[in-house]
Amino acid sequence: MISLSPPTICNSAQRLLARAEKDDIILCTKMDRLGRNTADMITIVDTCYKKGIAIRFLENGLSTEGTMGKMVIQILAAVAEAERERILERTNEGRIAAMASGVKFGRKPHRQSDMVRELITQDAPEKTILEKTGVSRATFYRMKKRTRIEQIGVIREKTKR
Repeated sequence: MISLSPPTICNSAQRLLARAEKDDIILCTKMDRLGRNTADMITIVDTCYKKGIAIRFLENGLSTEGTMGKMVIQILAAVAEAERERILERTNEGRIAAMASGVKFGRKPHRQSDMVRELITQDAPEKTILEKTGVSRATFYRMKKRTRIEQIGVIREKTKR
């Protein structure tokens, strides 16, 4: 059995590599699906190469059969990893720019949130609040907790002065 650390390769791939024998060819859709980074891919390709197993990529027709194929795959693996990192960087830059321009991420606040908060501060009964606003019980409890925390913060601010 091929021993690669669990984060390097998933269980199904581990089983596939364990079953593969000399002169088998493993088909892989894309190069970046083989490993998480260049080191992982090189480890997998080397392990297969030592067992006499070839890996063929359907996306571009490359194969690890032969020394040139192995070299090309290692180079392309490094390029694929660099591309993934570049995409992550651009995504983060876009997220930061969006936040700076005022874009809010996540779910929109509940329409009735102001009314619920007001009723909570007035100590209205839970049943009344749920009936008037139509919010779920879970939403009510979450808002009640936040409102109480905000109230405690306001009280502490007033006492500090």
